[in-house]
Order: sequence, then C-alpha cells, then structure tokens
Amino acid sequence: MDYSYESEQTKFMREFLEKNPKVKEKRLTARSIWWDKQLNREEQKRFKESSVPQKSYVYFSPDSDKRK
Repeated sequence: MDYSYESEQTKFMREFLEKNPKVKEKRLTARSIWWDKQLNREEQKRFKESSVPQKSYVYFSPDSDKRK
C-alpha cells in the first residue's frame, strides 16, 4: 500500500509554515497565553467547594402550577 497521500490542506499548511516560520512562533506564544498553564490545586479546590448546587430545572419552581 502507498501511504504517501497528502491532502491539499496538509500541503498548503506545510508550505505556508515553511514560507512563514514566524507563524509557528506566534502560534506557540498564543497557545501559552490560553492553554499552557500551571494548575493551582488549592485554588481549584476552593472554587469547587464554593459552587452552589443548581436545581435540576431552573426556569420554573415545583410550585409553579399553583399560580394557575
């Protein structure tokens, strides 16, 4: 079998990144801003503990039928 097939999108991206090497650097910088973060376990624990449980259906209360 010949596994050398390369889609048009893959060819385009490979060639684009070869011609524009700064794009890869910018992409990694942008990724680090949003995704590559160290997790603060204590902060996550406090956030989880401070959440208020939500009722199963928030739009109407169980006694909403009494308004009729």
